[in-house]
Amino acid sequence: MPQTSAPPLLARDARRIERYAAMADTARFLHPIQQALLHRRGWLRMLAPRASGGAELPLPQAVRLEEAVAAVDGSMGWVLTLCAGAGWFAGFLPPALARDIIGGKRVCLGGSGAPTGYADLDGDGEAAGFRITGRWDYASGAPIATHFTLNAILREDGQPLLDEQGAPRIRAFLVPAELVQIVPSWASIGMRASASHSYRIDGVWVSKEHGFTISPASATADGPLYRFPFYSLAFVTLAANVAGMASHFMQLARPCIGRRRHALKNMPLLEVPEVAALLCDKELAHANARGHFYDVLDRSWALVENCTPLTADDMEALQASSLALVAASRAAVDELYPYCGLYAAHEDSAINRVWRDFHTASQHSLLLP
Repeated sequence: MPQTSAPPLLARDARRIERYAAMADTARFLHPIQQALLHRRGWLRMLAPRASGGAELPLPQAVRLEEAVAAVDGSMGWVLTLCAGAGWFAGFLPPALARDIIGGKRVCLGGSGAPTGYADLDGDGEAAGFRITGRWDYASGAPIATHFTLNAILREDGQPLLDEQGAPRIRAFLVPAELVQIVPSWASIGMRASASHSYRIDGVWVSKEHGFTISPASATADGPLYRFPFYSLAFVTLAANVAGMASHFMQLARPCIGRRRHALKNMPLLEVPEVAALLCDKELAHANARGHFYDVLDRSWALVENCTPLTADDMEALQASSLALVAASRAAVDELYPYCGLYAAHEDSAINRVWRDFHTASQHSLLLP
């Protein structure tokens, strides 16, 4: 059922986020008031199980909130999405460990999905665990993370363990922040305040309980949220962020275009039929793609809520609608930008910050056409 009963973001919260967005961009991390809002509203726990202290929001509600925050500040929307997404992994941890983590003060989970490290088997029986070594990139929200998630290649006696197909076995882990060294590395032109730095771990031992498998069959929490396929969840949450940033860009583009005149036709640019038609066309195309995206998401969520597993076709529909929304967003931003003037190229302007954020976020590998 469409989630239309209430706005996903309160107006006063949107004003707080917007008020500090430029300062956060300059400082290259979220402003303390933005951070406080993330914690006060419980947004970083919104996908964690209720049994462990999370909100366990229905996925369509969480996605709409992520889009709404990204439509105010792309960096904050991204940190919310990636860190709340890491919090979702609590539904696959041993319940006691999940309660200890999610119930912690100002908890924030960050991390990376690339398997760029190793987990060596170390110990037997009750003392069984893993010694983790490696470096992982792009941990959004790293400065406030209390825990980091990661993927690592399993090894024994220095040799990778192989699966049935002969490929290295990969396992997900959760590690407390005090065992992690953040490596300042985030120097992108956009999404500056996401502070998506690298992190490294050098031979740190963790118990076997800190390893987990991300699949509906391995969920330790009840509820449809943990039966929703991981990649489908990733597609819809990332696409919603990009869509929110594109909406913000179009909102700012209209007054930018309205202040300009066509040099050869000597008339306001918005009165040039081709320009006016282009603006309306991009706004409509984006709205249509967004409507279809939420139709597919809401239908898919209803199936999972009713204990009906998503089929390959269902998951393909989620991916296709996500990528179609990203494509409509790219077309809107890229085709309208040339009409916005040099103001849009000024680093300190709001529309330039949104443009930079959009073109950084949309580089995510899952969002390739």
